[in-house]
Amino acid sequence: MRQSEIAGVGHYVPSRVVKNAELEPLLNTSDIWIQERTGIQERRWFEEGTDTTANMGARAARRALDAAGLQPDDVQLIVFATLSPDYFFPGSGVLLQRELGMTNNCPALDVRNQCSGFIYGLSVADQFVRTGMYDTVLVVGSEIHSSGLDKTPNGRGVAVIFGDGAGAVVLRPSTREGHGILSTHLYSQGEFAEELIVKEPTSNKEDRVGHVVANAADLYPYMNGQNVFKHAVVRFPQVIKEALDTNGYQPTDIDMLIPHQANLRITQYVQQKMGLPDEKVFSNIQRYGNTTAASIPLALSEAVEQGKIKRGDLVCLAAFGSGFTWASALIKW
Repeated sequence: MRQSEIAGVGHYVPSRVVKNAELEPLLNTSDIWIQERTGIQERRWFEEGTDTTANMGARAARRALDAAGLQPDDVQLIVFATLSPDYFFPGSGVLLQRELGMTNNCPALDVRNQCSGFIYGLSVADQFVRTGMYDTVLVVGSEIHSSGLDKTPNGRGVAVIFGDGAGAVVLRPSTREGHGILSTHLYSQGEFAEELIVKEPTSNKEDRVGHVVANAADLYPYMNGQNVFKHAVVRFPQVIKEALDTNGYQPTDIDMLIPHQANLRITQYVQQKMGLPDEKVFSNIQRYGNTTAASIPLALSEAVEQGKIKRGDLVCLAAFGSGFTWASALIKW
């Protein structure tokens, strides 16, 4: 069975930069408080009328396709990961197809696994390439969080964390034996589903619209931050170690770890647990915040752009988030 490799990467972020100082009067918080708890200094917020979840994904996708030397109609499958779709339905995958001007009627698959969404999508795409069903798969993560945050002191614990952005990769069959995606590892634990959740809108009420109106506060994200942190610092090292063990590697063999950019404190804990030096762990949460399904491809694209990932490097991607879900992917670049 053949392997797939990442043939191109790309990212896009909105132009509006929101520094912590801008949030201080809105949320009754401070730059020091935000940085101490999250590591975030600024994030990007979308501009209405300019940015959409689909067109941000399309901008990232064009850069990934250009890097791979491909055109949109070369894509045979779209896998679009987001928790903030443009519409309740249809999914953003078909909207991305339209944004790219594609005419080949390729299938578009939407993935709803939040912070783990990109690695879940990458794993799905990898299977299609491995089995020979498709040769070119576009995997996109794109999010607009800022329009759904409680920007009052009541929402302070969550609103400071999230930002908007998009990232994309193109998967193709590997042209070098032993290089490409070596393995992916996916998990979930639904008993903790309500620990990080947006409850509304729900389809489980007869008067769906009326229920949303009466429970408008549940349109905002809820997070039990302490419990999320407690589980994240266990699951991250576990799933990274599984990827390494599966392929006969040790933590010291990792050239670059790109974790989901959830919280700088979580990343630093995992880094310490794995015994990795600073130059082997990529973080950009300081500038973008948590962009959930977009965070890993966005970070991966920047790492490649900055020359921090080179041909032949061992790259590990890892994520943990709502669901709870967690995942990893090991790649020989």
